[in-house]
Amino acid sequence: MPGWVFIITRSLLFLLLLFITTKILGKKQISELSFFEYVAGITIGSIAGEVVTGLEGNLYHGSLAIIVFGLVTYLVNFLSIHSKKFSDFTEGKGTVIIRDGKILEDNLKKERYTIDEISTLLRQKNIFNVADVEFAVLEPRGNLSALLKKENRPLTPKDVGMKMANEKEPQTIIMDGAIMDEALRWAGKGRDWLYTELEKLGVTLDNVFLGQVNSYGDLTVDLYDDKIQVPQPQQRPLLLASLKKTQADLELFSLATECEKSKAMYKKNAALLQETINKLEPYLNG
Repeated sequence: MPGWVFIITRSLLFLLLLFITTKILGKKQISELSFFEYVAGITIGSIAGEVVTGLEGNLYHGSLAIIVFGLVTYLVNFLSIHSKKFSDFTEGKGTVIIRDGKILEDNLKKERYTIDEISTLLRQKNIFNVADVEFAVLEPRGNLSALLKKENRPLTPKDVGMKMANEKEPQTIIMDGAIMDEALRWAGKGRDWLYTELEKLGVTLDNVFLGQVNSYGDLTVDLYDDKIQVPQPQQRPLLLASLKKTQADLELFSLATECEKSKAMYKKNAALLQETINKLEPYLNG
């Protein structure tokens, strides 16, 4: 049999074998690798390459070597999950390199990282000043985790006492002009609602490349024709404006009437409506 036939046959066989082995080992093999996974991955690839191109090599021996390395890697991952000490030995532990805005030079030398390399990792997190960092850890897989000092952290709604609505996962209900009925059901909507919303936006289904329902139940679409301007959903802001106007009208009515009974009724309902607005505003504030 010609040599090129051997190479094609072995290539296909080992591609399948490596794919199955990687699937068994899990996603960690194709993400950031630990020390052991890095060594195992290089070795498995080298064995496969040698057996595929080495026409005089033993096919079964190569297959056995890949299976052995795959099993060993699987066993190491299994033991790492069940034993913290074993995990620390094979995958390593995080190392503190910055504390209270100061670089710990000894730990930096221990991990064989330079200041330039640490500065690069910090810049990838949009941190340009070491003094702004409260705490930074070099993780076992080589990435950097950093905590800014309180005064340098971004302001959040919680910091200013704002209530925010819980968000649900957006659902893609139109894809390439076709309705995704299961996603539509997950969003709690039906086809009649969808057609009505499309009509409000002034677009047709066959011109929609992508359509999504956000956590508030609003429909947003991306059209094939990017020149067409699609209006943004305004139902929630309009509803909020209507509620505020009604509440203001009730207060005006209470001031305008001379009937004490009517005045009390208007004031009471204005206060109740204001409470409702306060609760709904995080959801309706577009």
